[in-house]
Amino acid sequence: MPPFSDHKSIVDELKEVRRAGLVRLRGLALTALTGAASAATPDGSVETLLRLAVSHLDAGTLRTAAEYTLGLAQGTRDWPGADRRRRAAEVYGVSVERFRKDQELMVLGQVAEAVVRLAERPARERAEEASGEDGWNTATHRVVEVRAGGRDARLVVHLHPVDLLRDVDVVVAPANTFFALPEPYKSSISASLRRAAAVRGVTGDVLDDPVHDELRKWAARHGTSGRPVVPGTVAPTGSGALAAQGIRRIYHAAVAVPRAGTNDYDVLPADVTRAAARVLHVLAAEHDRFEPPLRSVCFPLLGSGRGGLPYGISVGALWAAVEAELARGARWEVHFVVRTPEAAALLERLPARIRPAGDRSATGRSG
Repeated sequence: MPPFSDHKSIVDELKEVRRAGLVRLRGLALTALTGAASAATPDGSVETLLRLAVSHLDAGTLRTAAEYTLGLAQGTRDWPGADRRRRAAEVYGVSVERFRKDQELMVLGQVAEAVVRLAERPARERAEEASGEDGWNTATHRVVEVRAGGRDARLVVHLHPVDLLRDVDVVVAPANTFFALPEPYKSSISASLRRAAAVRGVTGDVLDDPVHDELRKWAARHGTSGRPVVPGTVAPTGSGALAAQGIRRIYHAAVAVPRAGTNDYDVLPADVTRAAARVLHVLAAEHDRFEPPLRSVCFPLLGSGRGGLPYGISVGALWAAVEAELARGARWEVHFVVRTPEAAALLERLPARIRPAGDRSATGRSG
């Protein structure tokens, strides 16, 4: 058995990567991972192998925790191991010690299984997989030029967890029609934003849950406490601790209608379009209330999670509202944040051409 097919050897080396982080990768003796990378990736890079393996994990808590644990999430490659472990523990809603003894071992084991599978696949199949959706397995954001109503416009597409966004004024959070936020340990976009916005003490304990509190006040102020709003309604709140990342507002877009007697939701594309249009209306209304004025907004693919909308349907529903706004001459910086190369590639199939993300002529600010 070659070393890169030995699950235990892979797990042991993943523990070394977790401790050292990606910035110290070259200084590690990673015999099994190097062998697997040579067999499974076109460039023989251990980092490429890890990104590819993690992309095969189930989207949600498992993949998010793996990204934080190994420093693959954007902006975390130079984080100390303790900080990465703490953030991964928050994803599961457990203490750092509990995560170290339980979930972390499970996460690394799942990554190791993905590595072994990749290394043992036929060469042609590996090459096709490594290419991803137009190279998105190794990219984190791109600027896409589009035409809207005869005008040129630019979109920024991000491929990373929503709580890693930087310097985007407004982030849109999908919500149900009761504006009931999920618990912060959940894996949804709304839960991630609530978790990242929480104010914490020096020990990591939550001192304030501002997004939850502001959303409840909004509901009370508008007389909707305990009853549903019309789908497409948007409730703006502050961003709590996310302000330190340049995120200034969160717009909660009610698109998911709870299905009575179940844990499921119904989402209609028309409601996604209506919510996106309302987001842009609220952005215009709040634009001059802040200094500097609000000018950028980031959408996830509303309804594509628990709502069950296919990515393509969500993209089309969002674009209907965004294109109409841009065609009227609006100068907003529009961003999209997604978690899979497939979803990112769909956004690129809008009438577009790619501009390198580092091009300073692009108006979008990277996240």
